[in-house]
Amino acid sequence: MMTPEELDEFLTEERTCRVATVAADGTPHITPLWFVWDGTALWLYSLTRSKRWAELRRDGRIAVMVDAGHGYGELRGAELTGTVEFVGEAPRTGEPHPELAPVEETFAGKYFCLESLPHDGRHAWIRLTPSAIRSWDFRKTATA
Repeated sequence: MMTPEELDEFLTEERTCRVATVAADGTPHITPLWFVWDGTALWLYSLTRSKRWAELRRDGRIAVMVDAGHGYGELRGAELTGTVEFVGEAPRTGEPHPELAPVEETFAGKYFCLESLPHDGRHAWIRLTPSAIRSWDFRKTATA
């Protein structure tokens, strides 16, 4: 298990997560997505015309996996679960939104090396404030 400080650093640094949603027929649907961690919530910038978006609008339950490592002894990750909230206009056009300002600045820097996020009129923000987080870090496992 990661310490809270290790988990915070890990979620801040990693770039891609895997998002699991529930389809109308109950089957799982998993997609990769970029994200921002703000210390308490995971922010997902999703296409509003995606299957993921439609499924979350219908059923806000979600599981998100962030993991890293190649060899067994390098594996580490976190699973975050809960129910999402939609924040801001959809699709996002860049209207001033104080809650989104720091998230968009972080996202723009992390993924585009820009100071502000260019809005394409196709994406919008989803916030997951996890109800549960499970983490692991096999690098901590003693090898024989």
